[in-house]
Amino acid sequence: MAIAQDAPEPEAREDLEAREEIKSREEIKSRIRERIEAHREDLLALSRRIHAHPETAFDEHRAAAWCAELLGAHGFSVTAPAYGLDTAFEAVIGSGPVTVALACEYDALPGLGHACGHNLIAAAGVGAALGLAPYADELGLTVRVLGTPAEERGAGKALLIEAGAFDGVDAAMMVHPCPFEVAEFTSFALGTLNVEFTGRAAHPSLNAHEGRNAADALTVAQVALGLLRQQLPAHWKVHGVTTFAGSAPNAIPHRATAEYEIRASAAEDLRELRERVEACFRAGALATGCEVTLTRPEPDYLDFRTDARLIALWKANARALGRPSPVTKDAFACTDMGNVSHLVPSIHPVLDITGGECGPHEAEFAQAAISGAGERALLDGAVGLAWTAADISPTPPLP
Repeated sequence: MAIAQDAPEPEAREDLEAREEIKSREEIKSRIRERIEAHREDLLALSRRIHAHPETAFDEHRAAAWCAELLGAHGFSVTAPAYGLDTAFEAVIGSGPVTVALACEYDALPGLGHACGHNLIAAAGVGAALGLAPYADELGLTVRVLGTPAEERGAGKALLIEAGAFDGVDAAMMVHPCPFEVAEFTSFALGTLNVEFTGRAAHPSLNAHEGRNAADALTVAQVALGLLRQQLPAHWKVHGVTTFAGSAPNAIPHRATAEYEIRASAAEDLRELRERVEACFRAGALATGCEVTLTRPEPDYLDFRTDARLIALWKANARALGRPSPVTKDAFACTDMGNVSHLVPSIHPVLDITGGECGPHEAEFAQAAISGAGERALLDGAVGLAWTAADISPTPPLP
């Protein structure tokens, strides 16, 4: 005998639907992890190949091609080169209403190779995309993988922004290896400045009075900068090197050059700091009768601003993967991913691969980038990024 049952109350029905959605979403996330694990050897091989063939900013032809080829072989629509940069690429799959951009960095450091672990970053981004690929439409996602050259120098992502690479993106993500685990990453804003003083050559005893010493102009400017530092906030930094200041002691230098960087906690502060630093170089020219030319060799790197909703999802996924508990760190680096974060919601968690024993831009870190801990971070990063993308899916996946 059938027994009549009352229909569930509206609130109970909503709870049931929510539980079913969570169940189905967790099922698809499990499949995503399985897909990434199935590509494990391909991803590790990609990382090791990029590591073994380091290429510096705007010269990453092989790394970009290897990433694009692997994605193209698994159904992605690939454009290479892309957005006016020879070593950028774009790979797209899915046609959902929410677009997720996965940033793949792959440039190396001059003289240090992959001492910043960009081989891991590239492979993690590719891995996340491969994991999402079979389920992108089901999740309502468009997955856009961007090969982003010249992070170390050149601000490649700033150039890609100008060219429209991040237009229509709803969330941008990447991971970065580090000597500690940080979820809510912050960074300095960074500006670069090339300085050239032009004076007049002369003999230091025969006609010194006719000379205009460009090296002296640079010295005066550096003294002014040294005095300025006392009045700067603690988080404002000025540092640089002299690249030329004459070639013989018995000739008054008619030319002197330097390269400087300035850092501040926010892009707004960077503008004021640049004005004050440039005034010091102009003072050197004024004091010595020289001329000064100040140029910006690359776009400014903006401070990174973590999206609260995305990072909460990342933290939950990182815990599920068994990653170390994240620590809190003040800004300690710069990245052109900061420029992206000013445009679209973004995350840039850093994953521990050395336990604090060495840090980026050290020779030892290059070895850590092909270590067991580094490759675990690669795979965890790929899964974590893919899971976070699945969590922002606009529609529940089908059961």
